[in-house]
Amino acid sequence: MLKIAYDSIYAHPLPEGHRFPMLKYELIPLQLEHEGIITQENLYAPDILDEEIVLLTHEKQYWEKLKNLSLTYQEEKRTGFPLSAQLVERELRIAQGTIDGCFYAIENGVAFNVAGGTHHAGSNWGEGFCLLNDQAIAANYLIHKQISKSILIVDLDVHQGNGTAQIFQNNPQVFTFSVHGDKNFPFRKEQSDVDVPLSDGVEDDEYLAMLAQKLNEVFDKAKPDFVFYLSGVDVLATDKLGKLALSPAACQKRDEMVFKKCLAQQLPVQVSMGGGYSPNIKDIVDAHCNTFKVANDLYF
Repeated sequence: MLKIAYDSIYAHPLPEGHRFPMLKYELIPLQLEHEGIITQENLYAPDILDEEIVLLTHEKQYWEKLKNLSLTYQEEKRTGFPLSAQLVERELRIAQGTIDGCFYAIENGVAFNVAGGTHHAGSNWGEGFCLLNDQAIAANYLIHKQISKSILIVDLDVHQGNGTAQIFQNNPQVFTFSVHGDKNFPFRKEQSDVDVPLSDGVEDDEYLAMLAQKLNEVFDKAKPDFVFYLSGVDVLATDKLGKLALSPAACQKRDEMVFKKCLAQQLPVQVSMGGGYSPNIKDIVDAHCNTFKVANDLYF
């Protein structure tokens, strides 16, 4: 059975007019259930992540500031969210959901988090709607518990996974792969093990041909025993922050390519949803739901 981390806390209340589409976190499970892809049995609500697990990835001083709601004005502004105890709890539950998903993925081949993909959070900073880096936390947990020895993070969100790259820059057990817009946020990039910076306006055929080649390359180099996939849908042509020009069909084909690669090598994969900023929320939700549908069709 496809297992999916979801909690009502994911849809965090934001000030009127805020550009982050929090509503998608409510709509994704509702849409999947409406279409008969899932039932309530597929969903699980994560607990609050233990502090010692946070500290395997994030520096203590940064975590203490988050926990005590004492980020400076500039640090808070950099995250893009007003800091609150509920927001911190949300981040902790998302990260625990990703860890739980790793065990479901080991059991079933694949597992999802409705939220997550918080790849701009570095070891000592939050940025770009990311406060704690859920997949980095989960990767470090798997290594710490000796569940995994070699991890590949496939980040296909349109924005570089700068926080993830920074966290693992000196860790040979985690291979970071990011395909992203070259002239897009974050404007100061970190160095992943493999970065593919794309020009504005890249369309379906060019993107998919590049991805086919690069997936072969990174799987061969990383030789992973576990895969994390960040499936941001801000690659769509409709996205107001993306600058690429992919169709929904190409976005879905992208997901299929990643899952088929994992299946061919019998590698468990945990999926976090990442970004999506199309003006029409239906475009965001439909593209995210396609990722679940592709996995469900291939694995179950």
